[in-house]
Amino acid sequence: MSAANKAPIDFQVNRDDFRDCRITPGAPIEGLESGQVLFKVDRFALTSNNISYAAAGDLLDYWGFFPGPDRWGRIPAMGFGNVIESRCQEVPVGARCFGFFPMSRHLVIEASASASGMVDTASHRAKQAPVYRTYNYTTADTLYDEDREDQIMLLRGLFMTSFLVDDLFEDENFYGAESSIITSASSKTSIALGFLLKRRARGPVIGLTSERNRDFVAGLGCYDEVIGYDQLSSLSKDRPAVMIDMAGNGEVVAAIHEQLGAQLKYSCAVGGTHWESKPKPTNLPGPQPEFFFAPARIVKRTEDWGGRELQERIGEAWSDFLSFSDQWLKVLHHQGPEALERVYLDVLTGRIDPQEGHIISL
Repeated sequence: MSAANKAPIDFQVNRDDFRDCRITPGAPIEGLESGQVLFKVDRFALTSNNISYAAAGDLLDYWGFFPGPDRWGRIPAMGFGNVIESRCQEVPVGARCFGFFPMSRHLVIEASASASGMVDTASHRAKQAPVYRTYNYTTADTLYDEDREDQIMLLRGLFMTSFLVDDLFEDENFYGAESSIITSASSKTSIALGFLLKRRARGPVIGLTSERNRDFVAGLGCYDEVIGYDQLSSLSKDRPAVMIDMAGNGEVVAAIHEQLGAQLKYSCAVGGTHWESKPKPTNLPGPQPEFFFAPARIVKRTEDWGGRELQERIGEAWSDFLSFSDQWLKVLHHQGPEALERVYLDVLTGRIDPQEGHIISL
């Protein structure tokens, strides 16, 4: 491969102002050290989930996945990459992998290989959960389907989070609740959770959304009730509820806590799609919000069930959700740095139609 074709391109975001972003060319990649692997990033998904990564970037070290210079960062994205050069004997050139990649043209990792893929052991990623550093061979991935690559990039990571939240609630007998309230109901993570909770049939699943997205959310069929953010006073106080917050909007969280009080049995913080909103106040009525960290739940269920059974359970639910997503998901493909910047700003500012799923290639 020529040096020109190896020239990196990075999409970088100002960590202090997410609207400030840039495309930066880099110096050619000259040569790999022993144990390193060079990926060419084929394509990746860009959703509101990526905005949540940026919003929680300092708290959960998402900025540490692929460090940038000074206060510039590279937001992780779920995607596919192909190994184009390898100095790791166990990793073959040509291998195609699924995992977290930067919004860039290339990625170099320190590879620790296994039969199913590799883990990046670079020192700056040492403290991150293994699931965040793993690159799975498509040939060894039981959930892989070549015809479903777009949906895998767009939905698989967030579906995993929703599966684990749903499993937590079942494991805890829904904390004694009789209904579930999900904020940012039009986001794909919320849709996945709504789908799973609806299957549980443990009481009404209530989706909270903006007026602009109300018709879309109501038409999905995975929510029993859809309420606008300006109608939170209509939330029923007659039945105990759990809340799953995907928005990270402090005012909305506070309003729900104040409306339900002791009838709110559990408050779960997952996402941050409303990244510009005020932080939630302390000393809220009812239970204090608890952050849900998916990798910790993966470790627990791997210990409880074993890795194989966990994958089987996820696979069964994933197959059903894929069929459901065929009914509403519209995949759009984009190519080039300018397209990436345009789509990113549209996602960041909420200008994206929630039924759309955006796939980017540089």
